[in-house]
Amino acid sequence: MAETSTPAIDGRASASASAPTWSETRDALDRRLEQVLADVEETWFRLAPGVAPGVIDDDLPMLLRRLVQSGGKRIRPAMVHWGWLAATAAPGRRADQHATVVEAAAALELLHVFALVHDDVMDESASRRGRPTTHVGVAALHRRAGGRGSDQRFGESIAILVGDLAHAEADHLAAGLPPEVRSTYRTTLLELVQGQRLDLTGAAAGRRDLAHARSVAEAKSGAYTVQRPLQMGVQVAGGGLEIQHALLRYGRHAGAAFALRDDLLGLWGDPGLTGKPVGDDLVAGKPTVVLALAAERLSGHWRRVVDGRSVVPLDPHEVAGVLDAMVEAGVRDEVEDMIANEVRVADEALDDGQVAPEAAEGLRAMARSLAWREA
Repeated sequence: MAETSTPAIDGRASASASAPTWSETRDALDRRLEQVLADVEETWFRLAPGVAPGVIDDDLPMLLRRLVQSGGKRIRPAMVHWGWLAATAAPGRRADQHATVVEAAAALELLHVFALVHDDVMDESASRRGRPTTHVGVAALHRRAGGRGSDQRFGESIAILVGDLAHAEADHLAAGLPPEVRSTYRTTLLELVQGQRLDLTGAAAGRRDLAHARSVAEAKSGAYTVQRPLQMGVQVAGGGLEIQHALLRYGRHAGAAFALRDDLLGLWGDPGLTGKPVGDDLVAGKPTVVLALAAERLSGHWRRVVDGRSVVPLDPHEVAGVLDAMVEAGVRDEVEDMIANEVRVADEALDDGQVAPEAAEGLRAMARSLAWREA
């Protein structure tokens, strides 16, 4: 079962006196993101001076700023930081490496904004972090202004453009990274898109097999959130294949714990903390590990509701009943046990002496924060 006490996801576990702490890296990241946002705004309005957007109150750069500054956890940047510190003993470490760490972290944070905005459009999500999603908020502005055409289509189109702007700036930053790091960034993006495709086609096909659900979770969440950012940090430090392999093992299991907790929060989380309504993934028939287990464990009416064979979407009024049936069948407890096991195996990956001790301490805290967070 889950542990009850968790360190903060942005915990202050410090590195050696000569290396920046995560807190210092985060502060540097925020400054760099502010520079990027200011540059985007300056360039945008220089290219089209005096051109009012119409219908929407704020133009795309301001919508992007709002998303970047909306209070995200900065998990991916944190993983770049800890991956870099994990390889501090690697030969050839230079004093200017921290600037590269920050640049890679900024690229990943902007990539994350792109992913969230486009994911919300594809999932038709109404809220994110307790606020209306971009496409929903813009659609409301369209209605208020009496805009022509479909307000929903307009909102989705503007949101896609905001995501495209974030993606373009992420790629611009990534273009200046060392070749090996840039290659991993590209792999990250391909895995992210592949995971989203698996998610969409899996939902459309009614997939409920556990192997497919795990593949979606690893590509959409595990690799993109933990594994690849860690690998990029190690590569900035000049770390070799052995430490990369150790952290990829850690990342595979810490990322799995993150994805499993995400699934549980989407069903049993507090909307006041998660900022998202309960049951969206269930209604949409997303091919999650939780739903795959439910299709195996439930019986009777509830089995027919979740087994993926029906072409009729789940009635939102039945969500509470399905959740109760899952709890009674032991699905939630089984997933909690899976999370605990993933954290244990992630810990073991840090025990082979490859990872610098101060980084191992930070990574252990991160794994627990990812696995037992409440939002």
